[in-house]
Amino acid sequence: MANKGPAYGMSRDVQSKIEKKYDDELEDRLVEWIVAQCGAAGGRPERGRLGFQVWLKNGIVLSRLVNSLYPDGSKPVKIPDAPPTMVFKQMEQIAQFLKAAEDYGVVKTDIFQTVDLFEAKDMAAVQRTLMALGSLAVTKNDGTTTGTPTGS
Repeated sequence: MANKGPAYGMSRDVQSKIEKKYDDELEDRLVEWIVAQCGAAGGRPERGRLGFQVWLKNGIVLSRLVNSLYPDGSKPVKIPDAPPTMVFKQMEQIAQFLKAAEDYGVVKTDIFQTVDLFEAKDMAAVQRTLMALGSLAVTKNDGTTTGTPTGS
C-alpha cells in the first residue's frame, strides 16, 4: 500500500460525503448483533469508525459471523488458528467473507469492496453489507440467529 497524504479539493469533498454516511448508532447495533452471534471470543471494538474498522479488518470476526449463520458441518469460510498478520492474507479473509455473504443471499450491489473496509475508504458500505446480511438472517431465521442488527 502506498502512503497517502491528505486529500484536497474534490477528493476531500467526496471523502467527506462518504464519511458523513457512517452511522454511530448503527455501529452499536451491529456490534451487539455480531457479539450475540459469535460470542464474546471475538471481543468488542473501541467505539467509533476507526475502532470498528480495526476490529473487522483482519476478516476473522466477519468470518465467524457468516459461519454462525450456517448449520454445523457446512461452514463456508475456513478460519485460521492464528489471525492473519500479512496484508494479503487479511484481504483474502475479507474476500472469503464477501463471497460467503453473497452465497448466503446478499445482493451484489449491497456488498462492500475489500478496500472499503481494509483502508477505511467507506465504512458506511461495510455497515450496509452487515445490515443486508442481518436482514437476510432474520428472513431465513432457522434458529441460528440470536438477534438482529435492526434491534428487533
